[in-house]
Amino acid sequence: MALSSAGEMDLSHEGESKGRDPVLLSILGLAVVFILAHAIGVLPSWLVRLPESWIPPTAEVLDVVFAFVQNDLGLIHLTRFIAEGPLEFMLDATANLLYGKRRWPNLGPIPWTAIAAAGTVLGYYLGGWRLAALAGGTFLWTALIGQWDIAMQTMSVLVVAAPVAFVIGLLLGIAAWKYTWVDVVIKPVLSILQTLPFFTYLLPAVIFFKVGPTAGAVATIIYAIPPMILMTTLGLKKVSPEVVEAGKMSGSSRFQMLTQVYLPSARTEILVGVNQVIMLCLAMVVLTAFIGMPGLGAKLLAMMGSFKLGRSFEIGVTIVLFAIMLDRLSKAWVVKQPEHHEKGTPWWKEHAFLLAGLAGFVVFYILAQFIDVFTEIGRRQSFSKGKEIDTAIKGFLALDGVRAVTEWLRWFLNVKVLIPFRNSLLWIPTSAFILLIVGFSYWLGGRKSAIYAAIFFTIVALSGWWDRSVITLYTVISAVIISMLIGIPMGIVAARNEVWAKRILLACDTAQTFPSFIYLIPAIMLFGVNDVAVVFAIVIFTTVPLTRYTIEGLRTVPLEITEAADMAGATRRQKLWSVQLPIALPTMAVGFNQAIMFAFFMVIIAAFIGTQDLGQELQRTLAGTELGKNIVLGMNVALMALTFDLTIMAWAEKRKKSLGLD
Repeated sequence: MALSSAGEMDLSHEGESKGRDPVLLSILGLAVVFILAHAIGVLPSWLVRLPESWIPPTAEVLDVVFAFVQNDLGLIHLTRFIAEGPLEFMLDATANLLYGKRRWPNLGPIPWTAIAAAGTVLGYYLGGWRLAALAGGTFLWTALIGQWDIAMQTMSVLVVAAPVAFVIGLLLGIAAWKYTWVDVVIKPVLSILQTLPFFTYLLPAVIFFKVGPTAGAVATIIYAIPPMILMTTLGLKKVSPEVVEAGKMSGSSRFQMLTQVYLPSARTEILVGVNQVIMLCLAMVVLTAFIGMPGLGAKLLAMMGSFKLGRSFEIGVTIVLFAIMLDRLSKAWVVKQPEHHEKGTPWWKEHAFLLAGLAGFVVFYILAQFIDVFTEIGRRQSFSKGKEIDTAIKGFLALDGVRAVTEWLRWFLNVKVLIPFRNSLLWIPTSAFILLIVGFSYWLGGRKSAIYAAIFFTIVALSGWWDRSVITLYTVISAVIISMLIGIPMGIVAARNEVWAKRILLACDTAQTFPSFIYLIPAIMLFGVNDVAVVFAIVIFTTVPLTRYTIEGLRTVPLEITEAADMAGATRRQKLWSVQLPIALPTMAVGFNQAIMFAFFMVIIAAFIGTQDLGQELQRTLAGTELGKNIVLGMNVALMALTFDLTIMAWAEKRKKSLGLD
């Protein structure tokens, strides 16, 4: 108990000193004064809300800048050349091969059975029969359910976007590793890109590139690049000096050192980056349905818009299966080590799986020329049960007990919790709100975090979209609090049993592969279209990291510390609150951080349901060419998210130091 007690004493002392900190007391005291003055009606109006005359015309200025870059500098001609040249060429080729678009090389569409056979062999090569069944089963389900064409429309963009994002990310990662100035410049850009809402990627892609698959591919590529850069840089920095020295002693040139020493040594981190690129590409290519990208996302959007829950459910299952399959295949690729064969091994033995995949592909390609069902399963021949599922779902939701529970929850959360909370936040004067956020950041993360919070939220106030930003923040805070009440207790209970911990972690891993659009389906099913549905969808999405990192944090508590607590006669509750949770908090902080980031991401997607926040305004910009407004709204979301990100991570670092866990 010595380490734990010392840690608790340090934390207790730190908390007391923070509580008496004159700076913190001054910030919070001034906020309280502003709130009380507003309550009795004596606070100057400019401290309640900034006057319109004070709001700088940021959006208009950005529109002028973008128009200058687009037209006067001629960037539009370059982007259109790329869109109508190499990018469209690649997209047309993959579209022709996968679903028969009449373009070069005029060989498509490839029969679904041939793709399924090759995918099954690939799955077996990477992970055995289970992965083979997952890959083959996903393709089989997609074909039998009558969704092959729309799935291949999505895949035709994915197979172009993912490799391009990989190559660009790899090259930028190498540059950031090799040149310090590139790393310094690129880090803040990546931080902003990773917090920008996805709508902010879509409108520039539409304006500078053609609507449809081309714009969708560009937005997807840009969205997926950051993790590849970060993982490449991380992997290259971790290469051991001994390996580097051995490469230099063998007389390798700079290029040889890079390609034969550094990159192979960083293989694991680079392949983890590839996994993240693939998953982000799939998530984004589904969301590009908002800018006319055909495929699974567009079909899901249409079905949800017409409240066809059965078809929405089937399409959702297909998207989830593809997400899990691509995730498992890419992860298996990460852990699979290169195979080495003895000298003199026949070529066909060295490449047995490649030949098996080609053989399966060719056999089914030939059979498809004679058997129509091996080529394509038409809508009339499919096994889709969308109408029956729709009837069953609506019948279940119409049950008296189910309807009573959902209606009561909707009424209680709306009337007693969400609306009063939203109105309370909107009532707080802008000046007091900023001071409260700054005080929170100072208390949790320190002076540097407080300065960032003051700058970021002042920019939000000066954007002219304060009330919409507050509504966005209200939704995020509401969802994260509810998620904490669910996810943390669930993680604590699961961590007590190794079997259940593994099961819950597996469920969390699986849930994190789901594209975020999927979480709207159960929300709409249960609560219709309202604030409760929005919060419910975010809660499902954000409970996952909170549960996961609570389990991971509690499992990292050293065994000797818990044994010392047992020997000291601590009860299970005392051991949890006084020993395990304090040590687990730095790891759990990652879960808090991810939950907040996920919530900001999901609240923008929930604009489809019909919200009154920044997401709704961002969605409206897609119908026009208000690029300046789009950037301002996106930056508001990014700045709020960055405030919490920097604060929580600063807090986690302080906790690690106070516990001696560095």
